[in-house]
Amino acid sequence: MTVPDAAHPDTDPALGTGTRPDKHDAGTLGLLTQAVHAGNAIDAGSGAVRTPIIMANSYALPDDPSQISWSGTDVPLYTRNSGANQLGLQAKLAALERAEDAVVLGSGVAALHAVYFTFLRSGDHAIIADVSYEAPFKLFTELLTEKYGIEASFVDMSDLDAVRAGIRPNTKLVHIEAIANPTTKVTDVAAVAAIAHEAGALLSVDSTFTPPPLFRPIEHGADLVVHSLTKYINGHGDAMGGAVIGSRALIQRIKKEAMVDVGGVISPFNAWLIMRGSVTLPLRLRQHVASAERIAAFLAADPRVAYVSYPGLPSHPQHGLAASQFGGFGAMMAFAVRGDGDVQNRFVANLRVITSAVSLGHDESLIVHVGTEGARVAAYPAEFREWGHLRFSVGLEEADDLIADLRGALDATFGPL
Repeated sequence: MTVPDAAHPDTDPALGTGTRPDKHDAGTLGLLTQAVHAGNAIDAGSGAVRTPIIMANSYALPDDPSQISWSGTDVPLYTRNSGANQLGLQAKLAALERAEDAVVLGSGVAALHAVYFTFLRSGDHAIIADVSYEAPFKLFTELLTEKYGIEASFVDMSDLDAVRAGIRPNTKLVHIEAIANPTTKVTDVAAVAAIAHEAGALLSVDSTFTPPPLFRPIEHGADLVVHSLTKYINGHGDAMGGAVIGSRALIQRIKKEAMVDVGGVISPFNAWLIMRGSVTLPLRLRQHVASAERIAAFLAADPRVAYVSYPGLPSHPQHGLAASQFGGFGAMMAFAVRGDGDVQNRFVANLRVITSAVSLGHDESLIVHVGTEGARVAAYPAEFREWGHLRFSVGLEEADDLIADLRGALDATFGPL
């Protein structure tokens, strides 16, 4: 499966502010066109066809500022509230996710915290996917529970009966990852959304592994979508940011409660970089996904590899769900070679094209070895607990070069087949 052909219409009801209505008929625009134009505006001062970097922390006030809301977020006033680059990026993300509004913040973790900070109070309960990124795990096992008395249950999201059983009268939020980091477990978003809404809770979905057009969680019932913009949406490994996307009512609450007076805003420079990187998102995803499918098949066929966890493989436990839910299987996988931690490290050291580094969704392929220690590992599949895992983000290099690099490292580590 590959990313849908963006040459065919993939329209959006609105492009948001900062666009040029005379040149944009949003009802007929395809995804590639939206990725280029949404949120962008001709600069009134210079005539530049791209919104420039506005490195200002304050904007000129009208002659009579008495009617201004000093905490307003819809017009440039003070960059902690909103700036020109921030507003443009928010409009683009809302358009790509087919949502009403978006808020961009300084990092993906800032975006996650903004959701929790805004919608949870002392005494509330949240259900969190038992396999989640490290930040939600720590927030809900230590910081939010110890500091603010927020209760949390970690639940296997592939077991819908367990999700239902985890609901309490004070459950206010269910948080999941569309594809879990790092095990690649897939969650049925529509089914979990129905359970959350029946209980009167919100559903937030971290869709960092599955940016549009691979997946749009709001179309499957999610209330809020979280992205680490640092990853695929920026795509170049040179800027950090995070976003929450959803209805205007919910996003306005986040802006008011978790942005203006907490202050975790994105810098104008990073907003501009991410805006620039997002233009090629649909094109990059095609290459990422196509290469990942080939590489996963190669690794799965090599006897020196202990396991491969990738939703695009028929052996993946949620392969059928992934095929029906997503417009492509993504470019993240986990695998291990046969051996202990020293062998995994030696294999990584023998790679020449693939870079050993954290993060994901960059133009270059990234791999990181994670061992079998830590509390989070208890919820991992048996093969992860036995072998550890290598989290592999497939980049934009030629697939043949990446396969040759993996084969060369396997040969150097174990000897040729």
